Amino acid sequence: GSLLVPDAEFLLLLFVLWVKEKVAATKSHPTMPKQIHEIKDFLLTARRKDARSVKIKRSKDIVKFKVRCSRYLYTLCVFDQEKADKLKQSLPPGLSVQDL
Repeated sequence: GSLLVPDAEFLLLLFVLWVKEKVAATKSHPTMPKQIHEIKDFLLTARRKDARSVKIKRSKDIVKFKVRCSRYLYTLCVFDQEKADKLKQSLPPGLSVQDL
């Protein structure tokens, strides 16, 4: 009963296949957006250098602010229209803002 020892090439192949599978899994299941609960935290996030754009989605009793950063989409739900308008004015001037 001699033990079968896998050669290095076979182990490398297994490893490459495993890595490919991991990469495919992360691509097919993007991470969920992160919710921010405080307006000041949202503003800090919007001021980050990796923040690309803000989308504002209004429905009848809620305004959702979504800031796209390099890794995550961060969302903030505002239930007060006046606060939402104030927040919109406090967004960094360089950021592209889209009203949806």
